[in-house]
Amino acid sequence: MKKKIVLKQIYIILWSLAFITLSNTLLTSCSEEELDYNHPDVEVFVKQLKHGDFKVQSADGESPMPKFEVEDIGRLLEYAGDLSVIPSFPLAPVSYSAGGKLRLGECLLWTIETIRLGHIASMGCKMVHVGAENYEGIYFLSDEEVQDAVARYRHWWENRKYPRTMWTIDPCWNEPLCGSPYMWW
Repeated sequence: MKKKIVLKQIYIILWSLAFITLSNTLLTSCSEEELDYNHPDVEVFVKQLKHGDFKVQSADGESPMPKFEVEDIGRLLEYAGDLSVIPSFPLAPVSYSAGGKLRLGECLLWTIETIRLGHIASMGCKMVHVGAENYEGIYFLSDEEVQDAVARYRHWWENRKYPRTMWTIDPCWNEPLCGSPYMWW
């Protein structure tokens, strides 16, 4: 009788272990999405940045930035208000890191600015106050200021939907930070 109980318990334990192993395998394989650098998915990019899974440096030592398009700006702006601290972000080879925390939303604004300009927006994905003497932490924006910058970028993006005409007088029509106390270094 005891032998049957022991065998039944072993049977239950083995099935439990098999179930746990299979579940972990399925969950792990589903969560490891690959990012296509030539046709990147904003959601996958953001998820990888937040979890620290984004490959900031490739095997050849470069820091590849996914090739986002103007059409991706709206989706990037959806996540720009998230100021979660991220472990790393792909920057240009000439970039300079002056320390400080990397905030997801601020880095996404940098990505948007890079798309808008058609070239690398600045030395790093941190905005500074207008008139900053250098790229040091004392000139970096607070969380509230970054949220203000996010609102300015969203306002800029919404207004871009309306075509510019000969009667458009707004000198800031294509400058999200125009008139603000913030700039990219």
